[in-house]
Amino acid sequence: MPKLIPSSIFVRIYGGLLLIISAVALCTYLLLQVVNDYRAAEYRESMATGFFRLIAIGIARQQTPELKQAWLEEASVLLDSKIILLNSQQANFSSNEMARLSKGQAVVRIGKNYDFADIYSMVSQQEDSYIQVRMSKVSEQQAKAMAIFLLDDLDHYRGSEKQRVKELQQYFAFPIQIVSLDKSGLEADQRARIKRKEVVLALKEGGAARNSSVRIIAPLPAFNQVLVIGPMRLFDWMPVQLLLIILAMSLFVITTAAYFIIHPLEKKIKIVESAARRIGGGDLSARAEVYGRDEVSQLAYAFNSMAEHIQRLIDSQRELTRAVSHELRTPVARIRFGMEMLADTDDLDERFKQLEQLDGDIDELNKLIDEILTYAKLEQGIPVLNFERVDLGRLLQQVAKETKALGSKLNISVRMPPEGTLAEAEQRYLHRVLQNLAGNATRYAKTEVCLSAGVYESCAYIAVEDDGDGIPEKDREKVFQPFTRLDDSRTRASGGYGLGLSIVSRIAFWFGGNIKVEQSPTLGGAKFVMTWPIKQKNRSKLKLNEPN
Repeated sequence: MPKLIPSSIFVRIYGGLLLIISAVALCTYLLLQVVNDYRAAEYRESMATGFFRLIAIGIARQQTPELKQAWLEEASVLLDSKIILLNSQQANFSSNEMARLSKGQAVVRIGKNYDFADIYSMVSQQEDSYIQVRMSKVSEQQAKAMAIFLLDDLDHYRGSEKQRVKELQQYFAFPIQIVSLDKSGLEADQRARIKRKEVVLALKEGGAARNSSVRIIAPLPAFNQVLVIGPMRLFDWMPVQLLLIILAMSLFVITTAAYFIIHPLEKKIKIVESAARRIGGGDLSARAEVYGRDEVSQLAYAFNSMAEHIQRLIDSQRELTRAVSHELRTPVARIRFGMEMLADTDDLDERFKQLEQLDGDIDELNKLIDEILTYAKLEQGIPVLNFERVDLGRLLQQVAKETKALGSKLNISVRMPPEGTLAEAEQRYLHRVLQNLAGNATRYAKTEVCLSAGVYESCAYIAVEDDGDGIPEKDREKVFQPFTRLDDSRTRASGGYGLGLSIVSRIAFWFGGNIKVEQSPTLGGAKFVMTWPIKQKNRSKLKLNEPN
């Protein structure tokens, strides 16, 4: 299993969502600023268009430059802002501004510090004449001036005022209409001011900008008729429609982002679930093919390890069942035959001979059962390992002495490591490894067996060599399988049950190491080498290689 650093699902999901929400909030703020700046510019120009169109029309009606100048001066006083005439070259209009001006719309330029606004409107395109008004504030006087300019325009259309109002409506962003005084909705004091020929401003206040508005009511010459301009609504920086649109967009972005964050995890979980269902259905080869560093990937890796272990256990159990049944037949058959022979003979010496053979067969059964139980314990679960510092030199001497005590006529030599060479291991199991390897070597060696041990880099190793015929390269992996015996010199006649090397292989596995067999460079026979970490806490960091 790859050694990856997992990232928390909490960090993955909630951290990702927090980052996305922060990014969406920032983008939403910037978008609101851009949209509101655009809306504010449109609002200013739409509100200014009708008013300054009236001024431009009023100037265009004047026949001589003197009359135009006089009209401009009177309008400037009424507007409380200076009105000047200029051409397009002086104003330096952009193409977009020229397009607006040619349609009769106003152009508003805001000062750098937002302390004033220059408003432009076209007087005559043929004469390249435009007006400019610099306004720093909007006052009641300017609102009343709008009504006066509109009344002045309507004065040129006596008898067709309503038709003229319809023509001018295209320039205004708010309604203008002529109604009777009774339908104007004015209060008593406001109606009295109308009758005194005064212009009245009617303010309607609401809880928000969208609910507040202003109307301008001016008296007309016709009896009981008034000109109503508005309602003119105040600019709403946060309209409900805009908020709903941005909210919907934000939710869409967050939902989409959450999908792309969570969907890969959900997909991985479904892959693990599918693999689990396949294994539950009997397909032990099923694996969850998941990659990544998150916790779901780690779960998949753990699941695959579990599935491999389960498959290995089941295969081992099947193999063990077949092998045990086969291995038990021979001693059982000999015991049965011995019992029959014992029953058929009356010779006392023959009886004692048969009893000795029966005892040997029973002893062989005990040894086989012990080997099977040891192998099963190592194969079917994690054994209890009490790691401690083991003196490798002392262990070599102990096993060499025990091997010689078995009556072997072979030369058992030891290549001692430097004095005080220690490694962390389970003393009992490491002794079992060396003992099994030494016993295996004595069965196949001709004259000599050599035991050695040592450390290199962060690894420890033990090695057993013999001067026998060795093991063919094609069979070197096979010898570690349970109940495996090779042909030629390594036959059943040599003794053993084919479990010793399997036990050694499992011990090496639980030590976090490995074992291999090769040709001995000094004795020419087989050389078994087991390697494992000197310190068990480093076992996940080591890449175990062949010792020099």
